[in-house]
Amino acid sequence: MTRKELVLVLLAAASGPLTPVQLQKAAFLVQRQAGWLIKGTPFSFEPYDYGPFDRGVYVEAEALATNGDVVVAPHEGSRWNMYSATAQGQAKAQEILEKQSPKVRSYLANVSKWVRSQSFSGLVKSIYAAYPDMKVNSVFQG
Repeated sequence: MTRKELVLVLLAAASGPLTPVQLQKAAFLVQRQAGWLIKGTPFSFEPYDYGPFDRGVYVEAEALATNGDVVVAPHEGSRWNMYSATAQGQAKAQEILEKQSPKVRSYLANVSKWVRSQSFSGLVKSIYAAYPDMKVNSVFQG
């Protein structure tokens, strides 16, 4: 699947909106753990304030929003957005997933649901514990 398809599948599997950190970390985990799933140019995650970051994740989400597959909406009371799949996006994600093995479908769903179930600090700490190379530029103090 392409990077754009990966972002869509992760959002659809989340069963609700993802924060920027959740979306970044989900895409990062898939790329690090199952990078062979991504066809074409992979993301270029770099250590950033709160761990692995690639602006390309947001670029893909914005392109999906332009197509009506994703909603990018301001998070109430903050300066960042929330990302979620629309019904149209859910249907497209299902078509993408049907081309994958049951094991891959389960893995992608589990990654997405796991990041959504984590608190901000729990997610960042877990990523740093598993991937200490992504902590080098951290401002996270949790």
